[in-house]
Amino acid sequence: MRIISVIIMSAVILFSCDRQESGPEYILRLGHQANERDIWHTSAMYFAHVLDSLSEGRIQVRVHPAEQLGAELDIIRSIRAGILEMTITGESMQNWAGITALLAVPYLIRDSDHLKQVVEGQTGDEIEKAMIEKIGLRPLAYFERGPRYLTSNRPINTPADLSGMILRVPNVPLFVRVWQSLGAKPTPMAFSEVFTALQQGTVEAQENPYALIYSAGLYEVQKYLNLTRHVTSWTYVVIGEKQYRKLPADLQEMVLMAGQMMQHYHRKEFARQEIFLRHQLEETGMIFNEPDLNAFRKKAESAVLDALPDEYRELYMKIIEM
Repeated sequence: MRIISVIIMSAVILFSCDRQESGPEYILRLGHQANERDIWHTSAMYFAHVLDSLSEGRIQVRVHPAEQLGAELDIIRSIRAGILEMTITGESMQNWAGITALLAVPYLIRDSDHLKQVVEGQTGDEIEKAMIEKIGLRPLAYFERGPRYLTSNRPINTPADLSGMILRVPNVPLFVRVWQSLGAKPTPMAFSEVFTALQQGTVEAQENPYALIYSAGLYEVQKYLNLTRHVTSWTYVVIGEKQYRKLPADLQEMVLMAGQMMQHYHRKEFARQEIFLRHQLEETGMIFNEPDLNAFRKKAESAVLDALPDEYRELYMKIIEM
């Protein structure tokens, strides 16, 4: 009897070892541009933990911050090619689907309530459909982003102060057009290169929300935070549509559920973080400057209307009038 018990116990141990050695059935690699201090990263890690629990270890999400898997556009291309699985992306998707330019149009979204109305309404449905059909990216959650602000080493009060200023922007055609109309010299550049470029003086200014200004340490190389509030936007956490379809139906449901839980987590933390980040940036010694927003808004609006394709101008006006 004792021998039989030993044999059974040995079999159980071997079976457990086999399960541990076999690892997860599916691995999803999620690469993004923010660093480990950013709410994008903590939200992604929350998603990884939830999905691991829901799937009982069948899916493992490996989160790679700070462009470890490449710049945003490179990751999107890798997902489309089936090399990677997930990322966090926004208006850069307009390189494939023009309607996604609406994620970050200067002076389009007024506040958080307006943003929620847009994203969770018909406009959001149209954007998500285009993402799946034209890009091959399925949205799992959306993250509100804090307003984008302009940082520089001299105060910027009106568009005239931008004359000739070399300004780093993401590789977004609409951003380039608008900043050109405001008088700057916009230079598209991967976010991972921004700190060094500012430090060396190859660019003079950049624009981003509090979160990326703080997490990337840009306060070390920029003195003024100009409260231009030129873009209030959102991003999506996405998975490649082909990669999603390869999952069994039960795991697809778990991925969607974990995405919604991640969105709830991010929303809860977002408002608190905006207050915290402003305080932290003030503590670093950055000078907060209030520019003439009407002057920026008026000059930007004509550039936006000129840059938007005809098919999206009507939608743009509907959002403005909401």
